[in-house]
Amino acid sequence: MTIGAIVIGAVTVTAPYADAATVRPFQIQPAAFGNPNGSLDVPAVRCGVVRDGAGVVTVTGTMRDRWGCIPSATVSWINLSTGRTGHARLSGGLNGHVPQVRLSTGRGQVVLTLAAGGIMTPGFATIAA
Repeated sequence: MTIGAIVIGAVTVTAPYADAATVRPFQIQPAAFGNPNGSLDVPAVRCGVVRDGAGVVTVTGTMRDRWGCIPSATVSWINLSTGRTGHARLSGGLNGHVPQVRLSTGRGQVVLTLAAGGIMTPGFATIAA
């Protein structure tokens, strides 16, 4: 028995260099009737999701210096690939630290919801973690 193989060519793939994590924005509608632009008493809120590595994501603001997300809002998530679930609360945004939360979701497709309560409509996003 003779087994042979022919190599036709080699392919080299390199990942592009990224110096900062990309924020993928999603919105939480911050005013009565879900007005995404806010109102006189409630500013527009912009939250985003950053994939920090395999199975880890951070919810943070998308405005300059990562501001724009609601302090102390609740983030719930479900990993659709594993069935794993969890919830956490964004930090308070005090002493110059932006409101954010780091989630260890595990690898897979993850659905996130962010609820602030009151008159605000919850926002949601999906990400491959």
